[in-house]
Amino acid sequence: MSSVENVVILGTGPAGLTAAVYAARANLKPLCVEGIQPGGQLTITSDVDNYPGFPEGVMGPELMVSFRKQAERFGTRFEIGDVEKVDLSQRPFTLTLASGKTIQSQTLIIATGASAKWMGIPSEKKLMGKGVSSCATCDGFFFRGMDIAVVGGGDTAMEEATFLTRFAKSVSVIHRRDALRASKVMQDRAFNNPKIKFIWNSGIEEIIGTDEVDAIKVKNFNSGAVQEVPVKGVFVAIGHQPNTKLFKGQLTMNEAEYLIVSPGTTKTNVPGVFAAGDVADHVYRQAVTAAGTGCMAAIDAERFLEAAH
Repeated sequence: MSSVENVVILGTGPAGLTAAVYAARANLKPLCVEGIQPGGQLTITSDVDNYPGFPEGVMGPELMVSFRKQAERFGTRFEIGDVEKVDLSQRPFTLTLASGKTIQSQTLIIATGASAKWMGIPSEKKLMGKGVSSCATCDGFFFRGMDIAVVGGGDTAMEEATFLTRFAKSVSVIHRRDALRASKVMQDRAFNNPKIKFIWNSGIEEIIGTDEVDAIKVKNFNSGAVQEVPVKGVFVAIGHQPNTKLFKGQLTMNEAEYLIVSPGTTKTNVPGVFAAGDVADHVYRQAVTAAGTGCMAAIDAERFLEAAH
């Protein structure tokens, strides 16, 4: 067993890497554990136009390389591997990696993020970032004056569809049932918007296009009929899954499995364990808010360590 770390950070998206910058500058010598998607969701986003300080915009992967270099510059160490088990019952906390290696730490910052749920068809993966997106706030602007489709029937889907009508010529909502799951308010807003039309009891079979989206093949589940709908963008809005499976039974979560922190802090129900970014945020889910809570988590951890001495 090697020595006990001051702070271990799980995740290398905006939250984890900002926490690393702050923790490293506070001389806590943080160890960052990189999981399956280093750099987080921004690595599948091509153009980021809403991150402050980049008037010309920046590519998502490029932004994450800069975040990482900044964390490294102040002495952050990186460990590549998936955490398979955590024991938060006593301090120091113990993490077990898939390789069998164990790490002990006085504090833990969880920045494991959330993953967008996808339809799971090959053409979706191929055209991701080339017209296929899971974030209207991030990418809606690129579809000015175009026809686009939104997949889903919940609040997120209605919110995205309504938001996209600011830019798009038309928005087709494709839903596998004949009624929406969304709240009454969101439904009314969508039904009353002349730019939104609905394709019920249907799903996308294929997204057509080579370097960009040209059309979608939509199958009606009742009749089996397939129609081709010309669109330039497909927004998949069937929800997000926070990456919290590891912490079940140890940390308090809401019904959607997001970690619960005490308001105005990043503190979880276990003293010394902090949560930052999308793993604890189902509302805003932006790179800049994730970075903000990453900063908070590092400061919370630093103060916790000071008080514990």
